[in-house]
Formats: sequence, C-alpha cells, structure tokens
Amino acid sequence: MTEDLTRFLTAYDAVLDHWPVPVDRMDLTSAYGTTRVTACGPVDGEPLVLLHGGGTTSAVWFANVADLSRTRRVYAVDRIGEAGRSLCGGRPVQSVDDLLDWLNGVLDGLSPGRADLCGHSYGGWIALTYALRTPQRVRKLALLDPTQCFAGYRAGYLLRALPMLIRPTAQRARAFLAWETRGAEVDPAWLDLYGLAAEFPRTKVIVGKRPKPRQLRSSTTPTLMLLAGDSRAHDIRRVEAAARLHLPHVETAVLPGLSHHSVPFARAAAFNSMLLDFLGKP
Repeated sequence: MTEDLTRFLTAYDAVLDHWPVPVDRMDLTSAYGTTRVTACGPVDGEPLVLLHGGGTTSAVWFANVADLSRTRRVYAVDRIGEAGRSLCGGRPVQSVDDLLDWLNGVLDGLSPGRADLCGHSYGGWIALTYALRTPQRVRKLALLDPTQCFAGYRAGYLLRALPMLIRPTAQRARAFLAWETRGAEVDPAWLDLYGLAAEFPRTKVIVGKRPKPRQLRSSTTPTLMLLAGDSRAHDIRRVEAAARLHLPHVETAVLPGLSHHSVPFARAAAFNSMLLDFLGKP
C-alpha cells in the first residue's frame, strides 16, 4: 500500500470513527468488485440509501446520520471506482447500464424490496436515472442540488473546476471547495479527507445524458428536490422550473445560504428535518 493511499484511508476512517452513531460496515460483492456500505439505525427501519456527490465519499453524511437513523435504516454507499473503501473487481463499470446494474446489485444486497433513495449532486443524477429505469425498486426519491438532471452546469463553474479535473491535487480540491462555498467553515477532518480524495486513483467517471422530458413525465415516484440557494454549479431557478414542468409528483424547496458543495453537512438540521418529513408522508 502506498503512503498516499495509507494517508487517505487513515483520514477516511477518522471521519467514520467520529460519526455520532454506532455503525455497521458492510462489504457487498459482485462482478464489479466490493462495495463498502456504512449502515446505521434500527435494523427493522425503512431503508434509506444515500449516494454521495463526486469525490466526497460516503463519509460526507457525518452531519446527517444521527437524525436520519433515529427511525430509518440508513445505508451510506461508497461508489465503486471512486475514492472510498469500495474496490473494483474483474468487470469494470464502463457505461450507464453498468453503473445502474451495479447500484441494482447493491440494493439487492441491502433490501429485498423497495428503498428510499437520496442522492447529492452527481449522486442525484444516478438516483434519478435509476428511479426512472427501475421505479419498482424506489419508494421515494430525494434529490439534493442534483446536477445534470434538469439543467446544465454554469460555464464559470466548469472553468473553475477544469484545473482540478486535468491534474487533481489536494491543494486544488480545497481551493475549489473554498471558492464554491465562499469560504464557508468545513469540518477539518472531512476537509482533510476531501483533499486526499482528489489524489485517490479512480476509474473514468460515467457521464450520462440528461433525462429527456418524456422520460421525466413517465415518473411515478414521489420526489423531493432541495436546491442550494447559493449554488455556483448551476442556475437553480432553471433547475426548479424544469423539474416542476416535467417531473410529476415533485416537491421543491430552496435551502437558503448554502452552496452546492456545502450540502449536505452545512446547516444539516434543516435538510434532515425536510427529508424526514417527506419520507414520513403517506
């Protein structure tokens, strides 16, 4: 194991060790490899699966799990092929079909029936795409400032992200985070992990198309979309308008004072409460 990888795993475990609730660490095997899932909450609680944004790992939910796991069985998933404790196997994830097949296998390993699905950013795109393709597996869907679902990125955001995408380093990752969050205070242990994650060896990110309006209109899944009021990733007004126009059964709300990358840990109590209220509705 290289020194960089050791540092990353040490930082990863440090954040998980400080989660405010007891956790179970699960490793689910498939042809794609081994997927690490961190579980907490009552084992007989309704399953809630959390999908993190790009480069953040499942540890990013540290400010949410205490509230969410009081009544739900929470499963925080490390996306395979990215920074985290999931390990790629003999079959690489090379397409959207592979990515959704991987997620379907994860859900099979966690819950035989339906589960609630919550995704942030790129994780929101995966959650929405999966729910549109496999609605029978998703009871309710929560999208947290989702990207590439209803509108594209701002050009300025992509320009700022470009150096990090071309040659990712911990310093560049932290600088990008500071810019997008406008210098918001971030948990030091998680900030250290976020920087190290940028240098983690990873496979090519699967970038799929934005769902077409006709696909969105076919949705039967109750959906909550929470938008970051100060998001620099996209124009939230366009995102909200497109969702309301094309996606049936959607509720939308804006989380004021939050940027795209300060979700879900900043002012987490408001997000936690809104998500639980939505999941608890008949």
